Amino acid sequence: MFTGIVEEMGTLRSIRRGAHSAVLSIGAETVLSDLKIGDSVAVNGVCLTATTVDSGGFTADVMHETLSRSSLGSLVPGSPVNLERAMAAGGRFGGHIVSGHIDGTGTITDVRKDDNAVWYTVTAAPSLLRYIVEKGSIAIDGISLTVATVAAGRFSVSVIPHTAAVTVLGRKRPGDTVNLETDIIGKYVEKLLRPAADTAPKGGISLEFLMENGF
Repeated sequence: MFTGIVEEMGTLRSIRRGAHSAVLSIGAETVLSDLKIGDSVAVNGVCLTATTVDSGGFTADVMHETLSRSSLGSLVPGSPVNLERAMAAGGRFGGHIVSGHIDGTGTITDVRKDDNAVWYTVTAAPSLLRYIVEKGSIAIDGISLTVATVAAGRFSVSVIPHTAAVTVLGRKRPGDTVNLETDIIGKYVEKLLRPAADTAPKGGISLEFLMENGF
């Protein structure tokens, strides 16, 4: 579990590709302070497991499902990446609940300055946008952000200078792909409500149906 508060920007040292998988070697400093083999690290918002750790970084395996749902496969040596270690039980919860399980990707279509802030507009599939609400939470490349506006086919976030400076978002431009993880609470609520919806009468709610179900 993560909070979406990025600890540092690392650098992809190398990527070794298999037929449907990859091994990433990532250069880092801050996250290495207590990182051990088997620990979880969010890389651009994707939860990965450290398979080796050395004085300058770590490696992680990326499976087929992860490559198909995220933008990790498009990284090249030298690419900056957002890094966050798994949340400590006694630590501050500065962002929102981030699982590191990417729902899909979006595309940045517009970047504009607004005084000291920067607005990013991102297009996404309807299957993702249904869980994105105004003033709700969204993780973009693992960064916990507040949704400012939602419109047909897109949403926007307003980012403070600090966030743009210490994460890869500040280097993103229109046309770039970003990893998206929607708020997990909305997905659970939808799942819990689905059985009730499945038992509702096809002809709609009637007085008899309400009485049969204790209303």
